[in-house]
Amino acid sequence: MIKKHNVYDYLSGNEYPGRGVLIGRSADGNYAVSAYFIMGRSTNSRNRIFIEDGAGIRTEAFDPALLSDPSLIIYAPVRVYSTTTIVTNGDQTDTIFDGIADGLTFEQSLRSREYEPDGPNYTPRISGIMNVKDGTYDYAMSILKSNGDATGCDRYTYMYENPIAGEGRLIHTYMGDGNPLPSFEGEPVRIGVEDDIDAMTEKLWNALNADNKVSLFVRFIKIADGTYETRIVNRHQ
Repeated sequence: MIKKHNVYDYLSGNEYPGRGVLIGRSADGNYAVSAYFIMGRSTNSRNRIFIEDGAGIRTEAFDPALLSDPSLIIYAPVRVYSTTTIVTNGDQTDTIFDGIADGLTFEQSLRSREYEPDGPNYTPRISGIMNVKDGTYDYAMSILKSNGDATGCDRYTYMYENPIAGEGRLIHTYMGDGNPLPSFEGEPVRIGVEDDIDAMTEKLWNALNADNKVSLFVRFIKIADGTYETRIVNRHQ
């Protein structure tokens, strides 16, 4: 059995986990839970906010005058296709959305993508999907990583059927700060998940490094009927 971590202690112990996707089930069993956070070291990376966009969200420059390169920082981290919620750290959200619409699986949709072209970091692409339908819930997560010397892509997909109440998984882009930044290693981190969206949002935000955190998204989807609540916290508010 993989060790179960307190997610707040886990994150507070890492100065720079980068971007992170968290998916799980609330402690009371009633909600499919997701969260996505972004951090930044440069002015360009820190100059962002999350805004709602229909059923999803997108990133936007807080100060357009400071935006120097939008290629890897402006995207839709969250989109919804029918009963499937997609959460990722890049524009592969659109790739997954289009793939599902064309009848492809989550894994098949990502075959056309790989890690980000930001050498020497070669940031992993991390993605998750949540399927909530007719009172049932399952989710899957993916990480696309450089094979070590950027000559190929290592692809890992993890699927979780009928998730246990009070548990979830977390994938983040970096093991910590560094130059180059060290990519995430191992299986998605097993974490505890509570059943109060406001408490969870506050604790997650407070757990992220104060100097590097930029924005946080949290969503609770009621498994019984698909209705949801969303919370967004931005460094620039």
